[in-house]
Amino acid sequence: MIWLTIVSFLLTLGFILWRPRGMNEAIPATIGAILVILSGSVSLSDLGLIAETISGAAITIMATIVMAIVLESFGFFNWVAEKLAEKAKGSGIRLFWYVNLLCFLMTLFFNNDGSILITTPILVMLLNNMGLKNHQKIPYLLSGALIATASSAPIGVSNIVNLIALKIVHMSLYLHTAMMFVPATLGLLVLTWLLFLRFKRVLPKTVPTKVTGLSLPSYHPLKPSSMKHASEKDRSRFMRNVLLFVFAVRVSLFVASFLSIPVSLMAVFGSIILLGWRWAYLKIPPTDMLKKTPWYIIIFAFSMYVIIYGLNNIGLTDWLIQFMRPMVSGSLLHTSVLMGVLLSVLSNIFNNHPALMVGTLTLTNMNLDLLSLKIAYLANVIGSDMGSLLLPMGTLATLMWMHIVRKGKVMISWWQYIKITIIVIPPATLFTLVILYYWVSWLFGGTLQQ
Repeated sequence: MIWLTIVSFLLTLGFILWRPRGMNEAIPATIGAILVILSGSVSLSDLGLIAETISGAAITIMATIVMAIVLESFGFFNWVAEKLAEKAKGSGIRLFWYVNLLCFLMTLFFNNDGSILITTPILVMLLNNMGLKNHQKIPYLLSGALIATASSAPIGVSNIVNLIALKIVHMSLYLHTAMMFVPATLGLLVLTWLLFLRFKRVLPKTVPTKVTGLSLPSYHPLKPSSMKHASEKDRSRFMRNVLLFVFAVRVSLFVASFLSIPVSLMAVFGSIILLGWRWAYLKIPPTDMLKKTPWYIIIFAFSMYVIIYGLNNIGLTDWLIQFMRPMVSGSLLHTSVLMGVLLSVLSNIFNNHPALMVGTLTLTNMNLDLLSLKIAYLANVIGSDMGSLLLPMGTLATLMWMHIVRKGKVMISWWQYIKITIIVIPPATLFTLVILYYWVSWLFGGTLQQ
């Protein structure tokens, strides 16, 4: 049982990172989960508990993806690309900051994987249209990818693994955001500034102020819009109204969390309204979502948790408790820094999905006081969302990003990637972990409630 569970985990991880012939990551995860169940390390009653743990997170993320698909039906992302070029006003440096702002907002409004899948092809399309050379495109694309992925740290709802981990530690989305938004956002600002300093000499001085003939590339996951507007002013007004609605839905998730209303319920409610809006304007019934929605994400999340739960049941967390206890037995500052660094290392070796799940399960079995548990968990999130970006294999989002940019004929090697991240990721991660300690201690120390 023990060896079959361990081998299943290692083989699953290997195939997810390798992805031969573009294999969907849900396939090896499902096979690995079946082997773990057959080994006996996960029982049928465990499966029910796992389903209950991931269900809310999966529903929330799927509802968010549905909203992104609807927005593309409206032509929202093409409109955003045109606005990027317009707002840059011919400055390559200004474009850099706007690209990173876009990637930050895309993750906050949707999720990190969706931000990579939707935004990267659009940026490739925009940069190609501007006639930039390969080395000039890399600063925009790489910084955008790093910011998009790391931006899942400020609010737990932007990453399915973060949502699952929140359920495991019994932390509300509202409390997570109150404790994490300020330090994680400051960390993102530091990361963006470090990226700017690194790329400043490569960024083009000038870029075209207008782009024409933008059309989504064939490998973009969404379909081009068929929506027509009477004028550009009407188009911009419509897009702003849609954006305000999405923002209102996002805010409602935190209000729901504060009022102890299921977050997934509000997410589904918002996506249903947006689907109805699209039906009224474009006469497209919601049935097309059955085909367009990436349901495999639910299968992947469930299967990975089955495998991690199996590792937990065969004693992995017991071993990790002995290893991690010295890290959380000292000061809270040491807890924040050491746990964050540990999860950064584990994420870059094993990928951040299993690393965060294992780390979170271990923390819940360590009988920590409430404040230590919360800080250790949030440090884990920073390590898995930001520290994991040191190597391309640290996150699935980064692996997908490298695949997409190569499809867009932008060449970047692993070595080129690491030459940048080894300079910017460690200091930004350490800064965020230190700020986390001071922020939480100042705001919640001694008064934190469950």
